[in-house]
Amino acid sequence: MPERIAERIAALDWMHLQHTLDEQGFAALPSLLTPDECTEMIATYTDDSLFRSTIDMARYRFGIGQYRYYQAPLPPFLQQLRESFYPELAKAANRWLDQLGQEAIYPTSLPAFLEHCHEEGQTRSTPLLLKYEAGGYNCLHQDLYGDVYFPFQVVFVLSQKEVDYTGGEFLLMEQRPRAQSRGHVITLEQGAGLIFPTNHRPIAGSRGYYRATLRHGVSTITSGVRYSLGIIFHDAK
Repeated sequence: MPERIAERIAALDWMHLQHTLDEQGFAALPSLLTPDECTEMIATYTDDSLFRSTIDMARYRFGIGQYRYYQAPLPPFLQQLRESFYPELAKAANRWLDQLGQEAIYPTSLPAFLEHCHEEGQTRSTPLLLKYEAGGYNCLHQDLYGDVYFPFQVVFVLSQKEVDYTGGEFLLMEQRPRAQSRGHVITLEQGAGLIFPTNHRPIAGSRGYYRATLRHGVSTITSGVRYSLGIIFHDAK
């Protein structure tokens, strides 16, 4: 399974995805994961040995639902997802820094980037599995976890919309300086994914590029159960 996933990611039209990231700040991915693979990932949710912690979202006023952080070492399929997406996204991350007048800081491989995280005391794994039941939702937020963070993350929806659940659209909110916020409502089919910014993105203006801050969340699940997989590339303190 890991090798097949790496091949699928390598076969994506990265020229188009890079252009889309620059133009709109996020990019939808086709259904890279098969229904069987989605089912296998959902099944890991009840295996306590795979996770380092479980968060009740209502307790922290994050929303209503639950998510679990995988512990290191990650399961092979998840490790391959993380490692295979990173190099192309690092190109975009360094390009965005250049547009903002900053030096490139992201290495070409995930292990090299994680070494920097660990040097700064960020050693806890961050990929997570999220579960929402009817009435659940996720407030708009950012996943930073420390001073060192990677500017992109990827989410995959593992459940089948209109079969396993209804509602539960992905939300992305962009705040531009001295302007009203702009919202995106994104529907993802089972196994499909989305690349989106962790913190901010550059936007071309009349005087060069400026930063727009982004937050993400999930709208209310109106029926059923929705599972999703979040791939965050930096580790946490």
